[in-house]
Amino acid sequence: MFAKAFRVRANTAIKGSDRRKLRTDVAAAFPNFSAEQLTEFIPNKEELNVIKIYSHKGEAITVYTNNKNPILFEIEKALYPTVYTLWAYPDLLPAFSTWPPVLQKLAGGADLMLPGVVVPSSGFPQVERGTLCAVTLLGNRAPVAVGVATMSTAEMLAAGMKGKGFAVLHTYMDHLWEFGDKSYPPTLAPLVTDPAEKESAEDEEEMEGQEPFISCTADPLQPVDIGDLSLKEQDSCARLMGKEELNENRAAETAEDGNIEVQQETEDSRTPQEQMDELFNQCFFHALKCKVKKSDLPLLTSTFLRSHMFSCCPAGQQLDVKKSSYKKFSKFLQCMQHQKILQVKELNKGVESIVEVDWKHPDIKTFAVPEGFSSASAAQESKSEEREQLYHAPEIIPLYGVSAKMIPLFQESGHRKGSILSSSEVRNIIINYVKTNELVDETNKNFVKVNAILCDCLLDKSEQDEITNLKWDDLLSRCLERLQPLHQVTFFGQEPVVRKGNIEPISITIAQRSSNKKVTIIKNLELYGLDPQCVANILQQRVQASATITPVPGTKDRVQVQIQGNQVHHLAKMLLEEYQLPRKYIQGLEKAPKLGRKK
Repeated sequence: MFAKAFRVRANTAIKGSDRRKLRTDVAAAFPNFSAEQLTEFIPNKEELNVIKIYSHKGEAITVYTNNKNPILFEIEKALYPTVYTLWAYPDLLPAFSTWPPVLQKLAGGADLMLPGVVVPSSGFPQVERGTLCAVTLLGNRAPVAVGVATMSTAEMLAAGMKGKGFAVLHTYMDHLWEFGDKSYPPTLAPLVTDPAEKESAEDEEEMEGQEPFISCTADPLQPVDIGDLSLKEQDSCARLMGKEELNENRAAETAEDGNIEVQQETEDSRTPQEQMDELFNQCFFHALKCKVKKSDLPLLTSTFLRSHMFSCCPAGQQLDVKKSSYKKFSKFLQCMQHQKILQVKELNKGVESIVEVDWKHPDIKTFAVPEGFSSASAAQESKSEEREQLYHAPEIIPLYGVSAKMIPLFQESGHRKGSILSSSEVRNIIINYVKTNELVDETNKNFVKVNAILCDCLLDKSEQDEITNLKWDDLLSRCLERLQPLHQVTFFGQEPVVRKGNIEPISITIAQRSSNKKVTIIKNLELYGLDPQCVANILQQRVQASATITPVPGTKDRVQVQIQGNQVHHLAKMLLEEYQLPRKYIQGLEKAPKLGRKK
Protein backbone atom coordinates (compact mmCIF):
# COMPACT_ATOMS: atom_id res chain seq x y z
CA MET A 1 0.00 0.00 0.00
CA PHE A 2 2.87 2.37 0.78
CA ALA A 3 5.38 0.87 -1.67
CA LYS A 4 4.87 3.99 -3.83
CA ALA A 5 4.86 7.65 -2.84
CA PHE A 6 1.70 9.20 -1.44
CA ARG A 7 0.43 12.79 -1.44
CA VAL A 8 -0.11 14.68 1.84
CA ARG A 9 -3.32 16.74 1.91
CA ALA A 10 -3.61 18.12 5.44
CA ASN A 11 -1.67 18.09 8.71
CA THR A 12 -3.37 19.21 11.93
CA ALA A 13 -2.66 18.88 15.64
CA ILE A 14 -4.83 16.58 17.77
CA LYS A 15 -6.31 18.36 20.80
CA GLY A 16 -7.75 17.16 24.12
CA SER A 17 -11.17 15.73 23.23
CA ASP A 18 -9.86 14.21 19.99
CA ARG A 19 -6.99 12.58 21.89
CA ARG A 20 -9.43 10.97 24.32
CA LYS A 21 -11.54 9.68 21.43
CA LEU A 22 -8.44 8.31 19.70
CA ARG A 23 -7.34 6.62 22.92
CA THR A 24 -10.78 4.96 23.16
CA ASP A 25 -10.59 3.79 19.53
CA VAL A 26 -7.09 2.36 20.07
CA ALA A 27 -8.23 0.51 23.21
CA ALA A 28 -11.10 -1.04 21.24
CA ALA A 29 -8.88 -1.99 18.27
CA PHE A 30 -6.00 -3.37 20.36
CA PRO A 31 -7.28 -4.86 23.63
CA ASN A 32 -3.75 -6.05 24.50
CA PHE A 33 -2.83 -2.47 25.42
CA SER A 34 -2.80 -1.87 29.20
CA ALA A 35 -4.08 1.42 30.63
CA GLU A 36 -0.49 2.60 31.25
CA GLN A 37 0.57 1.66 27.74
CA LEU A 38 -2.41 3.53 26.27
CA THR A 39 -1.48 6.70 28.17
CA GLU A 40 2.11 6.32 27.01
CA PHE A 41 1.05 5.60 23.41
CA ILE A 42 -1.47 8.48 23.16
CA PRO A 43 0.11 11.07 25.51
CA ASN A 44 -1.69 14.11 26.89
CA LYS A 45 0.94 16.73 26.14
CA GLU A 46 3.41 15.50 23.51
CA GLU A 47 3.12 16.55 19.87
CA LEU A 48 0.39 14.45 18.25
CA ASN A 49 -0.85 15.14 14.71
CA VAL A 50 -3.36 13.73 12.25
CA ILE A 51 -2.37 13.76 8.57
CA LYS A 52 -4.67 13.16 5.62
CA ILE A 53 -2.96 11.46 2.68
CA TYR A 54 -3.88 9.83 -0.61
CA SER A 55 -2.09 6.68 -1.77
CA HIS A 56 -0.83 6.30 -5.34
CA LYS A 57 -4.11 4.49 -6.09
CA GLY A 58 -6.18 7.41 -4.76
CA GLU A 59 -7.21 5.76 -1.48
CA ALA A 60 -7.90 8.20 1.37
CA ILE A 61 -5.80 7.29 4.41
CA THR A 62 -5.49 8.95 7.82
CA VAL A 63 -2.07 8.82 9.50
CA TYR A 64 -1.48 9.64 13.18
CA THR A 65 2.01 10.83 14.18
CA ASN A 66 3.75 11.23 17.53
CA ASN A 67 6.78 13.54 17.43
CA LYS A 68 6.65 13.29 13.61
CA ASN A 69 6.86 9.47 13.60
CA PRO A 70 3.79 7.72 12.16
CA ILE A 71 2.29 5.47 14.85
CA LEU A 72 -1.08 4.51 13.34
CA PHE A 73 -2.85 4.61 10.00
CA GLU A 74 -6.57 4.35 9.41
CA ILE A 75 -8.30 2.92 6.34
CA GLU A 76 -12.10 2.77 6.16
CA LYS A 77 -12.39 3.37 9.93
CA ALA A 78 -10.01 0.48 10.77
CA LEU A 79 -6.83 1.29 12.74
CA TYR A 80 -3.48 -0.33 11.97
CA PRO A 81 -0.16 0.10 13.84
CA THR A 82 3.03 1.11 12.03
CA VAL A 83 6.39 -0.61 12.46
CA TYR A 84 7.46 2.25 14.74
CA THR A 85 4.62 1.30 17.13
CA LEU A 86 5.35 -2.42 16.89
CA TRP A 87 9.02 -1.87 17.75
CA ALA A 88 7.88 -0.27 21.02
CA TYR A 89 5.16 -2.92 21.60
CA PRO A 90 6.40 -6.04 19.75
CA ASP A 91 3.76 -8.33 21.28
CA LEU A 92 0.78 -6.20 20.26
CA LEU A 93 -0.11 -8.49 17.31
CA PRO A 94 0.31 -12.22 16.64
CA ALA A 95 3.58 -12.61 14.72
CA PHE A 96 4.80 -14.85 11.90
CA SER A 97 8.45 -15.09 10.83
CA THR A 98 10.06 -15.06 7.40
CA TRP A 99 13.61 -15.16 6.05
CA PRO A 100 15.60 -11.84 5.96
CA PRO A 101 15.99 -11.71 2.13
CA VAL A 102 12.17 -11.80 1.74
CA LEU A 103 11.88 -8.31 3.27
CA GLN A 104 13.02 -6.61 0.05
CA LYS A 105 10.09 -8.14 -1.85
CA LEU A 106 7.61 -7.12 0.84
CA ALA A 107 8.91 -3.53 0.83
CA GLY A 108 8.43 -3.51 -2.95
CA GLY A 109 4.71 -4.15 -2.57
CA ALA A 110 4.50 -7.98 -2.62
CA ASP A 111 2.25 -10.00 -0.33
CA LEU A 112 3.73 -12.74 1.87
CA MET A 113 3.25 -16.21 0.40
CA LEU A 114 3.16 -19.24 2.70
CA PRO A 115 6.32 -20.89 1.27
CA GLY A 116 8.21 -17.87 2.64
CA VAL A 117 6.85 -18.32 6.19
CA VAL A 118 9.07 -20.13 8.73
CA VAL A 119 7.23 -22.90 10.63
CA PRO A 120 8.42 -22.85 14.28
CA SER A 121 8.65 -26.08 16.31
CA SER A 122 6.28 -24.54 18.86
CA GLY A 123 3.67 -24.02 16.14
CA PHE A 124 1.99 -20.95 14.68
CA PRO A 125 -0.11 -18.53 16.73
CA GLN A 126 -3.82 -19.31 16.30
CA VAL A 127 -5.41 -16.68 14.05
CA GLU A 128 -8.58 -16.45 11.98
CA ARG A 129 -8.96 -15.19 8.44
CA GLY A 130 -8.85 -11.37 8.48
CA THR A 131 -6.76 -11.16 11.68
CA LEU A 132 -4.22 -8.33 11.76
CA CYS A 133 -0.73 -9.82 12.14
CA ALA A 134 2.91 -8.74 12.37
CA VAL A 135 5.72 -10.18 10.24
CA THR A 136 9.18 -10.61 11.78
CA LEU A 137 12.52 -11.80 10.46
CA LEU A 138 14.03 -15.06 11.65
CA GLY A 139 15.98 -14.51 14.87
CA ASN A 140 14.58 -11.05 15.62
CA ARG A 141 11.23 -10.37 17.33
CA ALA A 142 11.05 -6.77 16.02
CA PRO A 143 8.25 -6.68 13.37
CA VAL A 144 9.13 -5.46 9.88
CA ALA A 145 5.67 -5.62 8.29
CA VAL A 146 1.94 -5.42 9.07
CA GLY A 147 -0.56 -7.54 7.18
CA VAL A 148 -3.94 -9.26 7.27
CA ALA A 149 -4.13 -13.06 7.32
CA THR A 150 -5.87 -14.42 4.22
CA MET A 151 -6.35 -17.82 5.89
CA SER A 152 -6.81 -19.12 9.40
CA THR A 153 -3.92 -21.03 10.98
CA ALA A 154 -5.72 -24.32 10.39
CA GLU A 155 -6.30 -23.44 6.72
CA MET A 156 -2.61 -22.58 6.23
CA LEU A 157 -1.51 -25.97 7.52
CA ALA A 158 -4.27 -27.78 5.63
CA ALA A 159 -3.08 -26.10 2.39
CA GLY A 160 0.41 -27.53 2.90
CA MET A 161 1.85 -24.03 3.41
CA LYS A 162 1.07 -23.08 -0.21
CA GLY A 163 -0.66 -19.96 -1.52
CA LYS A 164 -0.97 -16.42 -0.21
CA GLY A 165 -0.72 -16.17 3.56
CA PHE A 166 -0.86 -12.44 4.29
CA ALA A 167 -2.00 -9.32 2.45
CA VAL A 168 0.78 -6.89 3.40
CA LEU A 169 -0.32 -3.31 4.18
CA HIS A 170 2.85 -1.62 5.44
CA THR A 171 6.54 -2.53 5.83
CA TYR A 172 9.83 -1.28 7.15
CA MET A 173 11.52 0.69 4.29
CA ASP A 174 8.27 1.68 2.54
CA HIS A 175 7.16 5.31 2.08
CA LEU A 176 5.18 5.41 5.34
CA TRP A 177 8.34 4.35 7.22
CA GLU A 178 10.29 7.02 5.28
CA PHE A 179 7.76 9.61 6.54
CA GLY A 180 9.24 9.11 10.05
CA ASP A 181 12.82 9.28 11.31
CA LYS A 182 13.86 6.25 9.19
CA SER A 183 15.31 4.39 12.16
CA TYR A 184 16.30 0.73 11.87
CA PRO A 185 14.46 -2.11 13.64
CA PRO A 186 15.80 -2.93 17.11
CA THR A 187 17.25 -6.37 17.78
CA LEU A 188 14.82 -8.25 20.05
CA ALA A 189 15.58 -11.83 21.10
CA PRO A 190 12.83 -14.39 20.39
CA LEU A 191 10.73 -15.39 23.42
CA VAL A 192 10.97 -19.10 22.52
CA THR A 193 14.12 -20.28 20.80
CA ASP A 194 13.41 -22.44 17.78
CA PRO A 195 16.05 -24.78 16.30
CA ALA A 196 15.99 -22.58 13.20
CA GLU A 197 16.16 -19.41 15.30
CA LYS A 198 18.95 -20.85 17.40
CA GLU A 199 20.93 -21.60 14.24
CA SER A 200 20.34 -18.03 13.08
CA ALA A 201 21.55 -16.68 16.43
CA GLU A 202 24.71 -18.80 16.19
CA ASP A 203 25.36 -17.44 12.71
CA GLU A 204 25.04 -13.91 14.09
CA GLU A 205 27.56 -14.67 16.85
CA GLU A 206 30.03 -15.97 14.26
CA MET A 207 29.55 -12.80 12.24
CA GLU A 208 29.97 -10.51 15.28
CA GLY A 209 31.92 -7.39 14.38
CA GLN A 210 30.47 -7.39 10.88
CA GLU A 211 27.23 -5.80 9.73
CA PRO A 212 24.08 -7.05 11.55
CA PHE A 213 21.89 -9.33 9.44
CA ILE A 214 19.20 -6.66 9.03
CA SER A 215 21.71 -4.38 7.30
CA CYS A 216 21.56 -6.58 4.21
CA THR A 217 18.18 -5.01 3.49
CA ALA A 218 18.90 -1.49 4.73
CA ASP A 219 19.24 -0.29 1.17
CA PRO A 220 16.05 -1.10 -0.81
CA LEU A 221 18.00 -0.73 -4.06
CA GLN A 222 20.64 -3.29 -3.08
CA PRO A 223 20.15 -6.52 -5.11
CA VAL A 224 19.45 -9.60 -2.99
CA ASP A 225 19.45 -13.12 -4.42
CA ILE A 226 16.65 -14.94 -2.57
CA GLY A 227 16.97 -18.20 -4.51
CA ASP A 228 14.12 -20.54 -3.70
CA LEU A 229 12.66 -18.08 -1.20
CA SER A 230 10.43 -16.50 -3.86
CA LEU A 231 7.12 -15.18 -2.58
CA LYS A 232 5.38 -16.88 -5.49
CA GLU A 233 3.71 -20.23 -4.87
CA GLN A 234 6.20 -23.11 -4.68
CA ASP A 235 5.87 -26.83 -4.04
CA SER A 236 5.62 -28.11 -0.47
CA CYS A 237 9.38 -28.60 -0.09
CA ALA A 238 10.29 -25.03 -1.15
CA ARG A 239 10.67 -23.88 2.45
CA LEU A 240 13.31 -26.51 3.31
CA MET A 241 15.19 -26.00 0.04
CA GLY A 242 15.18 -22.25 0.60
CA LYS A 243 16.63 -22.71 4.07
CA GLU A 244 19.47 -24.88 2.78
CA GLU A 245 20.32 -22.36 0.06
CA LEU A 246 20.18 -19.50 2.56
CA ASN A 247 22.67 -21.31 4.81
CA GLU A 248 24.99 -21.87 1.83
CA ASN A 249 24.74 -18.21 0.91
CA ARG A 250 25.49 -17.21 4.51
CA ALA A 251 28.58 -19.42 4.53
CA ALA A 252 29.77 -17.88 1.27
CA GLU A 253 29.11 -14.35 2.58
CA THR A 254 30.98 -15.14 5.81
CA ALA A 255 34.01 -16.37 3.83
CA GLU A 256 33.89 -13.31 1.57
CA ASP A 257 33.56 -10.96 4.54
CA GLY A 258 36.56 -12.73 6.09
CA ASN A 259 38.68 -11.76 3.07
CA ILE A 260 37.43 -8.19 3.22
CA GLU A 261 38.23 -8.04 6.92
CA VAL A 262 41.89 -8.77 6.24
CA GLN A 263 42.05 -5.91 3.74
CA GLN A 264 39.92 -3.40 5.64
CA GLU A 265 40.38 -4.36 9.26
CA THR A 266 40.28 -0.82 10.57
CA GLU A 267 37.14 0.12 8.62
CA ASP A 268 35.16 -2.97 9.68
CA SER A 269 35.60 -2.09 13.34
CA ARG A 270 32.99 0.64 12.80
CA THR A 271 29.35 0.31 11.84
CA PRO A 272 28.33 1.36 8.28
CA GLN A 273 26.56 4.37 9.78
CA GLU A 274 29.73 5.47 11.62
CA GLN A 275 31.74 5.02 8.41
CA MET A 276 29.27 7.21 6.47
CA ASP A 277 29.38 9.87 9.22
CA GLU A 278 33.17 9.90 9.00
CA LEU A 279 33.04 10.16 5.20
CA PHE A 280 30.64 13.13 5.43
CA ASN A 281 32.95 14.89 7.89
CA GLN A 282 35.98 14.24 5.70
CA CYS A 283 34.32 15.54 2.52
CA PHE A 284 32.83 18.51 4.40
CA PHE A 285 36.15 19.79 5.76
CA HIS A 286 37.97 18.93 2.52
CA ALA A 287 35.44 21.01 0.54
CA LEU A 288 35.66 23.99 2.89
CA LYS A 289 39.46 23.91 2.95
CA CYS A 290 40.12 23.41 -0.77
CA LYS A 291 37.01 24.19 -2.79
CA VAL A 292 35.06 27.09 -1.32
CA LYS A 293 36.29 30.70 -1.25
CA LYS A 294 34.83 33.68 0.56
CA SER A 295 33.76 35.16 -2.78
CA ASP A 296 31.55 32.08 -3.37
CA LEU A 297 29.29 33.03 -0.46
CA PRO A 298 26.33 33.00 -0.17
CA LEU A 299 26.43 29.41 -1.52
CA LEU A 300 23.36 27.22 -1.97
CA THR A 301 23.55 24.20 0.34
CA SER A 302 22.48 21.95 -2.55
CA THR A 303 25.34 23.30 -4.68
CA PHE A 304 27.81 22.83 -1.83
CA LEU A 305 26.83 19.15 -1.53
CA ARG A 306 26.51 18.44 -5.25
CA SER A 307 29.49 20.37 -6.62
CA HIS A 308 31.97 20.51 -3.75
CA MET A 309 31.49 17.64 -1.29
CA PHE A 310 30.75 14.99 -3.96
CA SER A 311 33.97 15.89 -5.77
CA CYS A 312 35.92 15.38 -2.52
CA CYS A 313 34.65 11.82 -2.10
CA PRO A 314 37.42 9.19 -2.44
CA ALA A 315 37.32 6.84 -5.43
CA GLY A 316 35.15 3.79 -4.85
CA GLN A 317 33.02 5.49 -2.18
CA GLN A 318 29.76 7.42 -2.42
CA LEU A 319 28.12 9.93 -0.10
CA ASP A 320 24.61 8.88 0.95
CA VAL A 321 23.11 11.01 3.71
CA LYS A 322 20.32 8.49 4.31
CA LYS A 323 22.94 5.94 5.41
CA SER A 324 24.41 8.39 7.93
CA SER A 325 23.10 9.16 11.42
CA TYR A 326 21.96 12.59 10.16
CA LYS A 327 19.44 11.23 7.57
CA LYS A 328 19.11 14.72 6.04
CA PHE A 329 21.83 17.07 4.77
CA SER A 330 20.12 20.00 6.51
CA LYS A 331 20.58 18.22 9.89
CA PHE A 332 24.25 17.63 9.12
CA LEU A 333 24.70 21.34 8.41
CA GLN A 334 22.80 22.23 11.60
CA CYS A 335 25.33 20.14 13.54
CA MET A 336 28.21 21.99 11.86
CA GLN A 337 26.47 25.30 12.63
CA HIS A 338 26.20 24.37 16.32
CA GLN A 339 29.98 23.88 16.27
CA LYS A 340 30.24 27.44 14.83
CA ILE A 341 32.03 26.26 11.70
CA LEU A 342 29.56 27.92 9.34
CA GLN A 343 26.25 29.76 9.27
CA VAL A 344 23.21 28.73 7.19
CA LYS A 345 20.27 31.01 6.35
CA GLU A 346 17.08 30.65 4.31
CA LEU A 347 17.62 33.54 1.88
CA ASN A 348 14.59 32.48 -0.19
CA LYS A 349 11.61 30.52 1.07
CA GLY A 350 12.55 26.84 1.14
CA VAL A 351 16.07 27.51 -0.25
CA GLU A 352 18.95 27.46 2.25
CA SER A 353 22.38 28.96 1.64
CA ILE A 354 25.72 28.99 3.45
CA VAL A 355 26.29 32.67 4.23
CA GLU A 356 29.38 32.53 6.45
CA VAL A 357 32.32 30.16 7.09
CA ASP A 358 34.88 30.41 9.89
CA TRP A 359 38.03 29.34 8.04
CA LYS A 360 40.05 29.96 11.24
CA HIS A 361 38.10 27.24 13.07
CA PRO A 362 40.54 24.65 14.50
CA ASP A 363 38.76 21.75 12.77
CA ILE A 364 39.29 23.35 9.35
CA LYS A 365 42.85 24.49 10.04
CA THR A 366 44.00 21.09 11.33
CA PHE A 367 42.25 19.05 8.61
CA ALA A 368 44.73 17.17 6.42
CA VAL A 369 43.72 16.68 2.78
CA PRO A 370 43.81 12.93 1.94
CA GLU A 371 46.57 11.77 -0.39
CA GLY A 372 45.71 11.37 -4.05
CA PHE A 373 43.65 14.55 -4.41
CA SER A 374 44.70 17.41 -6.66
CA SER A 375 45.83 20.71 -5.21
CA ALA A 376 43.37 23.39 -4.17
CA SER A 377 44.24 25.53 -7.17
CA ALA A 378 43.55 22.71 -9.62
CA ALA A 379 40.29 22.00 -7.87
CA GLN A 380 39.25 25.62 -8.17
CA GLU A 381 39.96 25.59 -11.93
CA SER A 382 37.70 22.58 -12.46
CA LYS A 383 34.96 23.87 -10.14
CA SER A 384 32.80 25.50 -12.81
CA GLU A 385 32.98 22.45 -15.07
CA GLU A 386 31.93 20.15 -12.20
CA ARG A 387 28.97 22.37 -11.35
CA GLU A 388 27.76 22.37 -14.96
CA GLN A 389 27.89 18.59 -15.28
CA LEU A 390 26.16 17.87 -11.98
CA TYR A 391 23.20 20.24 -12.30
CA HIS A 392 19.76 18.65 -12.61
CA ALA A 393 16.76 20.82 -13.49
CA PRO A 394 14.09 20.66 -10.77
CA GLU A 395 10.72 19.05 -11.40
CA ILE A 396 8.04 21.74 -11.11
CA ILE A 397 4.37 20.74 -10.82
CA PRO A 398 1.57 23.37 -10.69
CA LEU A 399 -0.88 22.64 -7.85
CA TYR A 400 -4.11 24.21 -6.65
CA GLY A 401 -5.49 24.80 -3.16
CA VAL A 402 -9.21 24.79 -2.37
CA SER A 403 -10.22 28.33 -1.35
CA ALA A 404 -13.10 29.19 1.01
CA LYS A 405 -15.34 30.27 -1.88
CA MET A 406 -14.82 26.96 -3.71
CA ILE A 407 -15.57 24.67 -0.74
CA PRO A 408 -19.22 23.96 -1.80
CA LEU A 409 -17.98 22.64 -5.15
CA PHE A 410 -15.33 20.32 -3.66
CA GLN A 411 -16.87 19.12 -0.39
CA GLU A 412 -18.84 16.34 -2.14
CA SER A 413 -15.51 14.73 -3.09
CA GLY A 414 -14.28 14.86 0.51
CA HIS A 415 -12.06 17.94 0.20
CA ARG A 416 -11.98 20.97 2.46
CA LYS A 417 -10.35 24.39 2.58
CA GLY A 418 -6.61 24.11 1.99
CA SER A 419 -6.75 20.71 0.24
CA ILE A 420 -4.02 20.52 -2.41
CA LEU A 421 -4.86 19.13 -5.85
CA SER A 422 -3.20 18.70 -9.23
CA SER A 423 -4.87 20.00 -12.39
CA SER A 424 -5.88 16.47 -13.43
CA GLU A 425 -7.44 15.87 -10.01
CA VAL A 426 -9.40 19.13 -10.28
CA ARG A 427 -10.60 18.10 -13.74
CA ASN A 428 -11.77 14.66 -12.53
CA ILE A 429 -13.56 16.16 -9.51
CA ILE A 430 -15.44 18.68 -11.70
CA ILE A 431 -16.40 16.01 -14.25
CA ASN A 432 -17.67 13.70 -11.49
CA TYR A 433 -19.60 16.55 -9.89
CA VAL A 434 -21.31 17.45 -13.17
CA LYS A 435 -22.23 13.83 -13.94
CA THR A 436 -23.39 13.05 -10.39
CA ASN A 437 -25.69 16.08 -10.37
CA GLU A 438 -26.85 15.42 -13.97
CA LEU A 439 -25.78 18.84 -15.20
CA VAL A 440 -24.76 17.87 -18.76
CA ASP A 441 -26.97 19.74 -21.22
CA GLU A 442 -29.24 17.13 -22.87
CA THR A 443 -29.55 19.07 -26.13
CA ASN A 444 -25.82 19.83 -26.48
CA LYS A 445 -23.36 17.72 -24.49
CA ASN A 446 -20.60 20.30 -25.04
CA PHE A 447 -22.36 22.50 -22.47
CA VAL A 448 -22.93 22.18 -18.72
CA LYS A 449 -25.98 23.58 -16.96
CA VAL A 450 -25.10 26.06 -14.20
CA ASN A 451 -26.74 25.16 -10.89
CA ALA A 452 -26.74 27.29 -7.73
CA ILE A 453 -23.31 26.02 -6.52
CA LEU A 454 -21.60 26.52 -9.89
CA CYS A 455 -23.20 29.95 -10.10
CA ASP A 456 -21.86 31.05 -6.69
CA CYS A 457 -18.40 29.55 -7.20
CA LEU A 458 -17.63 30.34 -10.84
CA LEU A 459 -19.68 33.33 -12.00
CA ASP A 460 -19.17 37.00 -11.28
CA LYS A 461 -22.17 38.88 -9.87
CA SER A 462 -22.79 40.59 -13.22
CA GLU A 463 -22.93 37.19 -14.95
CA GLN A 464 -25.20 35.33 -12.53
CA ASP A 465 -28.45 36.46 -14.14
CA GLU A 466 -27.24 36.06 -17.72
CA ILE A 467 -25.28 32.78 -17.96
CA THR A 468 -27.17 29.48 -17.62
CA ASN A 469 -24.75 27.21 -19.49
CA LEU A 470 -20.97 26.97 -19.74
CA LYS A 471 -18.75 25.09 -22.18
CA TRP A 472 -16.64 22.35 -20.60
CA ASP A 473 -13.36 24.22 -21.29
CA ASP A 474 -14.77 27.45 -19.87
CA LEU A 475 -16.04 25.61 -16.80
CA LEU A 476 -12.65 24.03 -16.06
CA SER A 477 -10.61 27.18 -16.74
CA ARG A 478 -12.88 29.27 -14.48
CA CYS A 479 -12.47 26.66 -11.74
CA LEU A 480 -8.65 26.68 -11.95
CA GLU A 481 -8.59 30.50 -11.96
CA ARG A 482 -10.57 30.64 -8.70
CA LEU A 483 -8.43 28.10 -6.83
CA GLN A 484 -5.38 29.19 -4.86
CA PRO A 485 -2.24 28.79 -7.04
CA LEU A 486 0.55 26.63 -5.58
CA HIS A 487 3.53 24.80 -7.00
CA GLN A 488 5.67 21.83 -5.97
CA VAL A 489 9.43 21.90 -6.61
CA THR A 490 11.52 18.73 -6.38
CA PHE A 491 15.29 19.21 -6.56
CA PHE A 492 17.48 16.24 -7.43
CA GLY A 493 18.05 14.02 -4.38
CA GLN A 494 15.77 16.12 -2.13
CA GLU A 495 12.22 15.90 -0.82
CA PRO A 496 9.47 17.83 -2.70
CA VAL A 497 8.66 21.33 -1.42
CA VAL A 498 5.21 22.91 -1.90
CA ARG A 499 5.14 26.72 -2.08
CA LYS A 500 2.33 29.24 -2.40
CA GLY A 501 1.70 31.11 -5.64
CA ASN A 502 3.15 30.44 -9.08
CA ILE A 503 6.91 30.03 -9.30
CA GLU A 504 8.66 33.19 -10.47
CA PRO A 505 10.44 32.71 -13.82
CA ILE A 506 14.13 33.38 -14.28
CA SER A 507 14.09 37.05 -15.29
CA ILE A 508 16.49 38.33 -17.96
CA THR A 509 16.53 42.07 -18.61
CA ILE A 510 18.79 44.46 -20.53
CA ALA A 511 19.70 47.74 -18.82
CA GLN A 512 21.42 50.83 -20.19
CA ARG A 513 24.46 52.17 -18.39
CA SER A 514 26.68 55.22 -18.91
CA SER A 515 28.29 55.75 -22.34
CA ASN A 516 25.42 53.81 -23.96
CA LYS A 517 26.77 50.52 -22.61
CA LYS A 518 24.39 47.65 -21.99
CA VAL A 519 24.38 45.06 -19.22
CA THR A 520 22.41 41.83 -18.87
CA ILE A 521 20.73 41.24 -15.50
CA ILE A 522 19.55 37.76 -14.39
CA LYS A 523 17.30 37.22 -11.35
CA ASN A 524 15.62 34.28 -9.53
CA LEU A 525 18.31 31.70 -10.34
CA GLU A 526 18.20 30.38 -6.74
CA LEU A 527 14.55 29.32 -7.12
CA TYR A 528 15.69 26.74 -9.69
CA GLY A 529 18.64 25.43 -7.67
CA LEU A 530 21.20 27.46 -9.64
CA ASP A 531 24.03 29.18 -7.79
CA PRO A 532 24.25 32.83 -9.02
CA GLN A 533 28.01 32.93 -8.41
CA CYS A 534 28.49 29.75 -10.44
CA VAL A 535 26.42 31.12 -13.34
CA ALA A 536 28.37 34.41 -13.21
CA ASN A 537 31.73 32.58 -13.31
CA ILE A 538 30.70 30.41 -16.27
CA LEU A 539 29.37 33.37 -18.27
CA GLN A 540 32.46 35.43 -17.50
CA GLN A 541 34.72 32.69 -18.88
CA ARG A 542 32.61 32.10 -21.99
CA VAL A 543 31.99 35.66 -23.15
CA GLN A 544 35.15 37.21 -21.67
CA ALA A 545 33.18 40.02 -20.04
CA SER A 546 32.99 41.31 -16.49
CA ALA A 547 30.30 39.63 -14.34
CA THR A 548 29.33 40.63 -10.82
CA ILE A 549 26.84 39.64 -8.11
CA THR A 550 24.73 42.51 -6.79
CA PRO A 551 21.76 42.72 -4.36
CA VAL A 552 18.30 42.79 -5.92
CA PRO A 553 16.93 46.34 -5.34
CA GLY A 554 14.23 46.44 -2.69
CA THR A 555 15.18 43.09 -1.10
CA LYS A 556 17.41 42.18 1.83
CA ASP A 557 18.98 38.84 0.95
CA ARG A 558 18.33 38.16 -2.75
CA VAL A 559 21.06 38.63 -5.37
CA GLN A 560 21.23 39.00 -9.14
CA VAL A 561 23.91 38.40 -11.78
CA GLN A 562 25.01 41.40 -13.84
CA ILE A 563 27.26 40.92 -16.89
CA GLN A 564 28.47 43.44 -19.47
CA GLY A 565 26.81 43.43 -22.89
CA ASN A 566 23.71 41.73 -24.26
CA GLN A 567 24.42 38.07 -23.42
CA VAL A 568 20.91 36.64 -23.89
CA HIS A 569 22.08 34.26 -26.65
CA HIS A 570 24.65 32.67 -24.36
CA LEU A 571 22.15 32.55 -21.50
CA ALA A 572 19.56 30.85 -23.70
CA LYS A 573 22.04 28.16 -24.72
CA MET A 574 23.10 27.59 -21.13
CA LEU A 575 19.63 27.49 -19.56
CA LEU A 576 17.71 25.71 -22.34
CA GLU A 577 20.26 23.30 -23.83
CA GLU A 578 22.74 22.58 -21.05
CA TYR A 579 20.57 22.92 -17.93
CA GLN A 580 17.43 21.63 -19.70
CA LEU A 581 15.13 24.21 -18.11
CA PRO A 582 11.71 24.55 -19.82
CA ARG A 583 11.36 27.75 -21.85
CA LYS A 584 8.15 28.73 -20.00
CA TYR A 585 10.22 29.30 -16.82
CA ILE A 586 12.57 31.80 -18.49
CA GLN A 587 11.41 35.37 -19.15
CA GLY A 588 13.27 37.74 -21.47
CA LEU A 589 14.75 35.42 -24.12
CA GLU A 590 13.17 37.61 -26.81
CA LYS A 591 15.64 40.38 -25.84
CA ALA A 592 18.52 38.63 -27.64
CA PRO A 593 20.30 40.91 -30.15
CA LYS A 594 19.20 40.54 -33.78
CA LEU A 595 21.73 38.88 -36.08
CA GLY A 596 23.86 41.33 -38.06
CA ARG A 597 23.44 44.12 -35.56
CA LYS A 598 26.05 45.36 -33.19
CA LYS A 599 25.47 44.35 -29.57
